Amino acid sequence: MKQTIIAITLATLMCACDGKSPRSGDGLGENTSVDTDIPVSEAAKTGADGKTATGADVEQSFHDLSAQMIKRMWQLFPSWAISNGYYQVAEQLEVPDKHYRQQVLAFARDYRNRFARYKRDELDVNARTDLALINNFLNETIWNLTEFKTFEWDPSNYNVSHGFALILNTDYAPLDDRLRAFSARMQMVPAYYAAAEKSLRNPAAPQLVLAIQQNEGAMSVFGEELEKTLADSGLSRSEKDLFESRLAATRKAIEEYIVLLQTLQAQMANADSFSDFRIGETLYEEKFHYDIQIGMSGRELYQQALREKDRLHLKMDDLADKLWPKYFPDQSRPKDILVKITKVLEKLSEHHATKENFKTEVEKQIPQLVAFVKEKNLLSLDEEKPLVVRTTPPYMQGFAVASINAPGPYDKNANTYYNVMPVAELPDDRAESFLREYNTYLMQILNIHEAIPGHYTQLVYANRSPSLIKNILGNGAMIEGWAVYAERMMLEAGYGDFSPELWMMYYKWHLRTVVNTILDYSVQVKGMEENAALDLLMNQGFQQHTEAVGKWRRATLSQVQLTSYFAGYMDIMALREEIQQLLGDRFNLKQFHEQFLSYGNAPVPVIRELMLAEIDRQN
Repeated sequence: MKQTIIAITLATLMCACDGKSPRSGDGLGENTSVDTDIPVSEAAKTGADGKTATGADVEQSFHDLSAQMIKRMWQLFPSWAISNGYYQVAEQLEVPDKHYRQQVLAFARDYRNRFARYKRDELDVNARTDLALINNFLNETIWNLTEFKTFEWDPSNYNVSHGFALILNTDYAPLDDRLRAFSARMQMVPAYYAAAEKSLRNPAAPQLVLAIQQNEGAMSVFGEELEKTLADSGLSRSEKDLFESRLAATRKAIEEYIVLLQTLQAQMANADSFSDFRIGETLYEEKFHYDIQIGMSGRELYQQALREKDRLHLKMDDLADKLWPKYFPDQSRPKDILVKITKVLEKLSEHHATKENFKTEVEKQIPQLVAFVKEKNLLSLDEEKPLVVRTTPPYMQGFAVASINAPGPYDKNANTYYNVMPVAELPDDRAESFLREYNTYLMQILNIHEAIPGHYTQLVYANRSPSLIKNILGNGAMIEGWAVYAERMMLEAGYGDFSPELWMMYYKWHLRTVVNTILDYSVQVKGMEENAALDLLMNQGFQQHTEAVGKWRRATLSQVQLTSYFAGYMDIMALREEIQQLLGDRFNLKQFHEQFLSYGNAPVPVIRELMLAEIDRQN
């Protein structure tokens, strides 16, 4: 992870979620209106003297319109803006009611019409790829509001905590000023949850459970620590009184929303009337098209994943044969390759941290990864960008084992948070299962994926991209794909001294990305039930029970996102091979990495177009 908080799609943005996604949106509320000025792109066609505009004029008008759209977006989606480091709208919180959704829909349709005036061949390659991302974003926004409609069935999309936490914990301004913004924003919390209640129709059961858990966690943002911060601040007595009054109303609104959800849960369970969390083939393929953007269907990727699973089993079988004499010198090998692989993996899994020192062990490995990347000259690292390992905040728990919260392009020097599940809080049996899954070997691969040179490194590079569009309209498959690619690249470079144990665990880890795709499609489209899912995850994916149960839950909470790892990885590997063949002896791995990352969070096919254009230019 992935749901910037790695992983979640524009569906959550349209539902005004404030706790799960870099795109989760707050808005202005009732007074927001859609711009009605003449489209900038009209000026692209005709100059002031009535003559046809030049290509440079068209380019400039396109970039002007893009900037105008971004400015408008931040007014509609302040939490998304805050996640990108744009704090000018920190005081704002939308009321996610029907009127607000109509405003967002009007915004998307209006700008889709404006950008429709531009033709691909009128723009240079950078603007052309920006246009593709803009069109995808606007079309998906319309689809979310008119077809997918998670605002009706996913109550976990309603949670105000994340934006407030960013205001409180990011030093973008003096604390007193941030507390004033926090206070102003709290004014709209009761109306926010009232609108959420009216918007919900027939919630899905897994999303209902998550909504209760994360909104209970949201109370930690508005707890005693906040009261102490307020008391120690320089706010006037009247400002503090107003803050306390709004805080009480905020707590009451969240508590009432939790009670509402708990009541719905009891009523609907008795009537067995929950909405189906499975979205079916049609919606799945549409969502896959918007979210993944790789030029193939979800079904085609699923079939590719089935073939890759079999290939990985054979790779692991070879390594199991090599490791067997070392770990089982007096035992004969099982004939069933899955049983043999399982026994070797179980033996290797005995080496793990304790539940008390798991987070500390994660922290200790980060400098080792930095040193290896520098030694092998794999890419340049900016060691001045803060990376803080922390326990996942309560309002974010319940979805992923680990995740990255990265600052956006407007506040590039803010902390990046590496969120780690609170393992110490688990009962001993669940903790042991978890620690065997994230053993000494897999912990290293997890840290490569999440931190160096995975998500953390990629998002530092993304913030340098000159294209705001490519950064803020980022593609989850590229982001997750890079992290998966980084794992393979590090081991290929000799990380772990080519230890067969580490490679064995790597293949198990990589198999997870493949099984994620199979699981997601099977659950959402083919109707796979929990027992079959656990069999897939544990007996074919070799996952521990705790991990498998968590992944099943995640497959019921999200759609398509689990496919992003495999989809992005396969595209990046194919691109590297293509570029290597084109350049031959001129190919340089570090240059490939840095050029690839320089384009922000763009889909891999977009990056491919840009990289090939650069090669053509140089030739």
